[in-house]
Amino acid sequence: MDFKSGSELLDLCRETGLPISEIMKRREMELSGMAEDGVEIRIGKALAIMDASAHEPLEREIHSMGGLIGGEARKLEAGSKSGLPLCGSVITKAITYAMAVLEVNASMGLIVAAPTAGSSGVLPGVLFALKEEYGWGEEILRKGLYTAGAVGYLLMRNASVSGAQAGCQAEVGSASAMAAAAAVEMAGGTPDQAMSAAVGALSNLLGLVCDPIGGLVENPCQNRNAAGAVNALINAQQALADIRQRIPFDEMAQVMLNVGRSMPFELKESALGGCALAPSVCSMASDCCSRL
Repeated sequence: MDFKSGSELLDLCRETGLPISEIMKRREMELSGMAEDGVEIRIGKALAIMDASAHEPLEREIHSMGGLIGGEARKLEAGSKSGLPLCGSVITKAITYAMAVLEVNASMGLIVAAPTAGSSGVLPGVLFALKEEYGWGEEILRKGLYTAGAVGYLLMRNASVSGAQAGCQAEVGSASAMAAAAAVEMAGGTPDQAMSAAVGALSNLLGLVCDPIGGLVENPCQNRNAAGAVNALINAQQALADIRQRIPFDEMAQVMLNVGRSMPFELKESALGGCALAPSVCSMASDCCSRL
């Protein structure tokens, strides 16, 4: 069940008639030597950590180490209850949970890097928004996480998930692709549709720079996690409507890596370009760094 490219993954799905989630689970069993119960325990633990990090900041305000973020998730939740949620319930929940996870991460709390700490809010945001909106159970969530893992593995192997190597497109972009594919499988879509959603998510965030203020994974990272979650849902909806992307997954992964390589050093997690150099935040960055 091992696969090294998107095309090999889809071939396995066609040959076996299995969804991406099942292929990924069997791959994990084969390569780790664990029985199915062992793999399921590990995936369940990851989901539990994601769940806690998405909901804990809504119960009590959590502020980051640098002081640049904290309390935004609670404000979103309160605003959606007291007024008109312009984005609708699914998107509102997705962006709320995505931003909440970044608050936990930036306060040195426990999160699941999915695929990185700086992009850890995207996938939980989508998973738990869909779970709560449609009443989906643990089994469907697990399918989503296995599918997301398959996409993340392929991007780590064949492209990059590092902001320092390829910009935020490699972090939030990859997380968005993982979440888009997960959402498609959770909703009953086909493997081809799931991979098409991943392509669209990567394409939409192509060229996204990594420019953390003060070098801290706080701002604009938190907002970009929210955007990544929404981008994932957009592309999942398009894929489920059988709107297919023109570029195959493997080619899009290479495109993303090539774009990352062409970015200047200043726009790849150096805090020497982009938002990090906006005059209004330079002094703020010095203040927050002095607290650490």
